[in-house]
Amino acid sequence: MARLRECVAAWRAEGLRVALVPTMGNLHGGHFSLVELARRHADRVVVSVFVNPTQFGPGEDYDRYPRTPEADVEGLRSAGADVAWMPAVEVVYPYGPEAAVRVQVPGITEVLEGAHRPGHFDGVATVVARLFNQVQPDVAVFGRKDYQQLAVIRYMVRDLAFPIELVAADILREDDGLAMSSRNQYLAPEQRPVAAEIRRVLEGMAEAARAARPRQLVEQEACERLEAAGFVVDYAVLRRHDLLEPEAPGVDDGGRVALVAARLGDTRLIDNLEFRL
Repeated sequence: MARLRECVAAWRAEGLRVALVPTMGNLHGGHFSLVELARRHADRVVVSVFVNPTQFGPGEDYDRYPRTPEADVEGLRSAGADVAWMPAVEVVYPYGPEAAVRVQVPGITEVLEGAHRPGHFDGVATVVARLFNQVQPDVAVFGRKDYQQLAVIRYMVRDLAFPIELVAADILREDDGLAMSSRNQYLAPEQRPVAAEIRRVLEGMAEAARAARPRQLVEQEACERLEAAGFVVDYAVLRRHDLLEPEAPGVDDGGRVALVAARLGDTRLIDNLEFRL
């Protein structure tokens, strides 16, 4: 970590702006697009590559999560990253993951992904706070595919007064609309075309919401369509941009997001689509 801090300090002495792109590695085009976006907002770009054990629950895929450090470094070099920060677990968690000080964001972490993966966002907030402290960036770039994660990080940054500008990157998709994800490689060949149905369902949900169809009916039909395609659905919902239900009290500017989490075989996929009424 000392070398990283020295590097960043030297950049700051030159008056340069530093960006961080946090990743868990096994990088693909979606990640590299984040690096390119970071480059547009900063003079130097640090990409962290760390598979974070505290955001995986029991029975989840921490051990089998793909790790491709050599390919990641080569890809980051080609994408224009200045530093690949690839810390060991003991560097991120000096006392071990089980004895780590935790960051807990209330409320927003308890619904949707948080309800289906208890403790997941505690792990996310904890590791991102540590990466912020290690790199001390001016800018941090996160993808919109993990919509709720982005909302959690925004909450944490504001509440803990991190002097960091958050930049949200658009979802990068395959030609058939499937959101790019490291987990896509787990899909069997016959499952791969089926996975693209998620995007079509999201578009259908947006169209139905704009037509003022009842929200509960839109969500029910989305679940049924996904199940008919072979998915086991965790949720398919419509929410305001703040992740509250549209009928909840508060300011409603017409912004909406459709969110889906569903399993195809052993592979869990998430996706979302932001739109306006």
